[in-house]
Amino acid sequence: MGAPLPRDPIADAQRNWERRGWGEVAAPMAAITAIMRTQQILLGRIEEVLKPFGLTFARYELLALLSFARGGELPMSRASALLQVHPTSVTNAVDRLQGARLVQRSRHPTDGRTTLVRLTTEGRSLVQKATAALNSEVFAQSGFTDDDVEQLIRVLRGFRRRAGDFADPT
Repeated sequence: MGAPLPRDPIADAQRNWERRGWGEVAAPMAAITAIMRTQQILLGRIEEVLKPFGLTFARYELLALLSFARGGELPMSRASALLQVHPTSVTNAVDRLQGARLVQRSRHPTDGRTTLVRLTTEGRSLVQKATAALNSEVFAQSGFTDDDVEQLIRVLRGFRRRAGDFADPT
């Protein structure tokens, strides 16, 4: 990341929106743009921490998901649903992780149409080390206050729920 800009370009964009007569959407545009820029910053930090482990965030997420699964395995379709990504993305991640001997594919014992992906011993060890690094270098030093974190979780969870990302059990 380069030197900080002398001014906030998103605040400038908001003022430009207002000057163009789009005042009613200027603040939401600035908020959405700020969220997207924040995502870029955080993803850059995460990718930098994961680089020495030979992982991208997408591959790390799959390994972490498998590490939480009973027996360290899941049907690939279930992994796709839980990660909220297209099945092709999971297939590509599994291909790479299998090539690195971090996961294995196998047939489901009772459903021949289902392919399971299983964490290997090497994969379990690597995801534990990568998680420790992320916890200490990113999550413990997020740049957000505790109050910020609580508010962000509340606000973003509400948005995701209203957008149909998940249903609240009642």
